[in-house]
Amino acid sequence: MNLHYFAAATCRTLTAAKNGPSLYDICDPLLAVSHEGDAHLSKFYGAALCNPPLRLLLRRAGLPELADAGRREALNRALLHARDDASPEWAAVGAPVAELLDTVKLSHPRPKPVASAGAAPPLADIEQAIRLAGAHLLRSFARNGFLPTYAAFNLIGDPDFGGRELLMALTGLNARGYKNSTLLFNLARVFIARSPLGQLINPPWRGTAEEMWAPVQIRHRSAYYDAFFTEALLAFVETGLAGPEQTAAARQAIGKMVEFCISTSREQVRGVDGTSFDVITALAPPPHPRFSRYFAQIKQDLGFGIYVPDCDTTACTFSAATQAGSSDPILDQPLLDFYAGYQVRKGDNERRVTVPLNDTIDFEGGIATWIDNLEGERPYGNDLDPTLNLDVLEVSFRNLARWKVLETPSRLATLQGIVGFQLRLVESGAFKDPRSHIYYLPELYCAYLGRCFAAFRALPQPAQAAIDPSGAFGLIRQKVLAHVQGEMLSIEMNSFDAALALMALAHLGADTATFAPALNCIVASLGEGGRHGPFKAYEWNKMKTPTRILVGGPEVTSAFVLMALALARQAMAGRR
Repeated sequence: MNLHYFAAATCRTLTAAKNGPSLYDICDPLLAVSHEGDAHLSKFYGAALCNPPLRLLLRRAGLPELADAGRREALNRALLHARDDASPEWAAVGAPVAELLDTVKLSHPRPKPVASAGAAPPLADIEQAIRLAGAHLLRSFARNGFLPTYAAFNLIGDPDFGGRELLMALTGLNARGYKNSTLLFNLARVFIARSPLGQLINPPWRGTAEEMWAPVQIRHRSAYYDAFFTEALLAFVETGLAGPEQTAAARQAIGKMVEFCISTSREQVRGVDGTSFDVITALAPPPHPRFSRYFAQIKQDLGFGIYVPDCDTTACTFSAATQAGSSDPILDQPLLDFYAGYQVRKGDNERRVTVPLNDTIDFEGGIATWIDNLEGERPYGNDLDPTLNLDVLEVSFRNLARWKVLETPSRLATLQGIVGFQLRLVESGAFKDPRSHIYYLPELYCAYLGRCFAAFRALPQPAQAAIDPSGAFGLIRQKVLAHVQGEMLSIEMNSFDAALALMALAHLGADTATFAPALNCIVASLGEGGRHGPFKAYEWNKMKTPTRILVGGPEVTSAFVLMALALARQAMAGRR
């Protein structure tokens, strides 16, 4: 990405010939006027799609098929039903938009093959990168009072989200505001992707993880992020490369982040049997997420008014607090008893996944994402993500004795069900397919599989045998490691890709000679972040609805690089 690319793409966008009705020709007469229907639909349209910069860029993007009176009228009727009906028939509302969406052809990145990387960089360069990444995190915490993460909208949408998936979302999501935003964002996607604006909004990037270049990024805080940053700072301290003042600052930051996770973000819910549990919400109540007043209102306008707890944030928080040595009683709760109610099994709960965007995989044994709050609200319906399930396994391994998992048959059965889910995913090769994942890249799945495997291997041998009597983890390790070494390392990477590959290699016990491509990429990338930090911001996780929303930041990249290099350094020193 460079200035010439953006200048040329902007010029093409502004001078393109209009070929059919635009988004605004369709929607203005219906949504930019006074009406007695659903107020949020018009409010979302005005806030998200009618802002002056986007309107200027999108005003010449037209769809020739909408010049046909019949097709335009069908779309108009659908939007009117979404606007005016008390309970719209969302499958019918979404049908004409889904038909248009299927004309959009997007693809995932295809990085170029690369030659052999040669020898690994000197240990001094690796240690310098660790110091720079750790110092960046501590500076940012001191400046902000927390470690920020950023969300950015990519209006081109996700390559795996087509018409079929739109109908799944519209019928499976619960909150009407979220349905509204999903409907209109995906209608806008068609106009964007089929015009020169698509090249401006979705420029090419190096590697696999998408670079977060978007000019508008929403800074915020979540317990999920704090749990991750806690692990990174623990790794920095454990390297011994932090000075005395840095070590003290890191421990202070860890304490504050753990407190934010297990106290500020705590929420009480009920399990399926009515038992009360304390879990961790995705976004704590204001002002704790640290949104600016402007973005807090935008969040509301876009249909994100309600946030509910989720199984992933809860698992990662419990894991980070355990690693940090917390003694909070919340950690004594056997989470597997709660998660069992969200585990997909044939029978009564097999419809728990209401938004099965990745239904090409077998969900049985997996844990769904979203937790009903005390009011019974579940605005996002429910989905099921493989990487989330690795986090559930990892925290269970860390708390195996505390939760008496081996002594409690039902808990052991829940754990083994998740292992079986992962085994089928990996055996089929589906773990490599982006379509199999909801919130993460396959490359990140590999890194987190390594993290989970390391926690498993840290257990006593009898415990490993009781959890995995058939040797599933050995097969999983073999196949994921082969993918990392044979595919991830053989293509062009950016610093984030390299950190993910290195985490997987080190955790899975690969020969340290295979570390060289990832190590060289990271060391060569130092300084790419300019004034924002040692590294650029890349895609860490994402949402596919209501459109492609990327989450990451320079601090996130520094944290991943720090953890990956710390693991590699330890392995290269022969301490693993």
